[in-house]
Amino acid sequence: MSKADSNRTTGIDGTTGGEGTDKTPRTPEIPDARNADSRAASESRDARELGDAGSQLSTAPREEREDTVIGGPTLGIVGWVRWFWRQLTSMRVALILLFLLSLGSIPGSLIPQANVDELKVQEFKDRHETLTPVYDSLQLFHVYSSVWFSAIYILLFISLIGCIVPRTWQFVGQLRGRPPAAPKRLNRLPAYTTWRTTVAPEAAREAALSVLKKRRFRAHTVGDAVAAEKGYVREAGNLMFHVSLIVLLVAFASGVLFKSEGGKLIVEGDGFSNTLTQYDDFKSGSLFDTDELAPFSFTLDQFTGTYARSGPQLGTPRTFKAAVRYTTEAGSAERKADIEVNKPLDVDGSKVYLISHGYAPVVTVRDGKGKPVFTGAVPLLPIDNNVSSTGAIKVMDGYRDKNGKKDQLGFAAFFVPTYGGKGSGQMFSRFPALDFPVLNVGAYHGSLGVDSGLPQNVYQLNTDKMKAFKDSKGNVLKKTLLPGDKLTLPDGAGSITFEKGVKEWASFQISHQPGDGWALGGAIAAIAGLAGSLFIQRRRVWVRAVRGADGVTVVEMAGLGRSESAKLPEELAELAGTLHSEAPTAPDPADDSAVETVEGAEK
Repeated sequence: MSKADSNRTTGIDGTTGGEGTDKTPRTPEIPDARNADSRAASESRDARELGDAGSQLSTAPREEREDTVIGGPTLGIVGWVRWFWRQLTSMRVALILLFLLSLGSIPGSLIPQANVDELKVQEFKDRHETLTPVYDSLQLFHVYSSVWFSAIYILLFISLIGCIVPRTWQFVGQLRGRPPAAPKRLNRLPAYTTWRTTVAPEAAREAALSVLKKRRFRAHTVGDAVAAEKGYVREAGNLMFHVSLIVLLVAFASGVLFKSEGGKLIVEGDGFSNTLTQYDDFKSGSLFDTDELAPFSFTLDQFTGTYARSGPQLGTPRTFKAAVRYTTEAGSAERKADIEVNKPLDVDGSKVYLISHGYAPVVTVRDGKGKPVFTGAVPLLPIDNNVSSTGAIKVMDGYRDKNGKKDQLGFAAFFVPTYGGKGSGQMFSRFPALDFPVLNVGAYHGSLGVDSGLPQNVYQLNTDKMKAFKDSKGNVLKKTLLPGDKLTLPDGAGSITFEKGVKEWASFQISHQPGDGWALGGAIAAIAGLAGSLFIQRRRVWVRAVRGADGVTVVEMAGLGRSESAKLPEELAELAGTLHSEAPTAPDPADDSAVETVEGAEK
């Protein structure tokens, strides 16, 4: 077939033309009321003619209108319930609820949440006394467990399920069925072409069936036409996307209800057992059972931290690694592992994350008789990027003063790993590594307040019921100690020694999130389903081959898509071109002289 013949016989522009096409002229549109009635009647007639051919291209529910009168709707109780259910289970409302859920998550990211950090919530309340009552009334300090967020969440869950379940069964029915038969008038479809051929109708239909199946169409012969359909992935992707949203919602709900999360600070050489009493802080979902904690344990053997020694990134961490030995249950063999930032240890569904690190100076406290009453590494909390650290050393039991009376000692401690104040007397660190460790302590005695029954911060020293040891000038007794130095308390009260060993500590977060895997799978499936629903078009193609009155076979091809797209006419043109090679255009005696004239002119 020449290029000119191809354009003439297989051109697809939504109109009829070329050899063997419908020559009936179209009636021009007249802009009056009768024209509107005519268009409405034409659309109704087209719908009747298409029949099943134009139906079930989508599983979207049809909008139904209730009978109304001039005075308003005539809905009863059942009608209103049906109307509300249709609105709730529509994709439009589901998208609105999803958008509202996203908006509702914003306050949870900007405002401190009580279930995450109660101290930050209290600080926020202290700073914003006017906003606090408003935020409390709106439950903005408990966004994800608030009534309004839960209502949006539950409505979205119901909406998605109510929409997806019937559409899924309808789609399964479509997959089990076959493409519908061709409508009576194919030239009314948006993409259409026709030509005449000398090939028998049966052979033309067989060729069309073969061509369509090679293009991965589901095709079969119905009467005098071949019906084919393609693009089921679009609807499958649409359903996959919304099912994935349900999976994400379920994963989010299970993560909130069954999660557990706690923190633990461990000094080198110490260990942790996954029991509730071992945690420094612990929080869990409302349906989590503490008896379900995985029975694992681990020991911190060594923490390794390295830092940039030069350049613009001086002091920037290069390596943070915790070498641990762990067991999955009591009596099991120990295993070794390295925990790094963003590389947690996964044990029995729980993940152990490395959060932070610091230093724990080793000190020895003796009473007036020289008897050690406390020896150990005291973890101190960093307050800057160079790991300048502060904390408290508390001696609660075993100490007696020079008169033999029981007493308690407290030392306010400040530690710098690389002393930078030599010559100036200022305590600050100029590098985070242990290059020049120095410990400064201030001494107190009295009641530490640990017997009051009220919880207190182990890293802070409450001096309300304590008396400071005084130096010769009447100030609080303080001294800056190098490793091996000692501070002697006055009046034979004892001493504190900064031992030469400085240990490091690491802070771990032990997290159990049962819905993480489902959330990841749901997110991946949602992206894949969305891509399929956006870039794939559901379309149908019909090929009719019948013998005309003059005995020549007339081939008609038409296509119908789920939505308006330029790709459908292009695809139909390619199919027509392929089929034309199997059923070429028959010569038209009436046009022989005209063709010869054109060919002579070209020559």
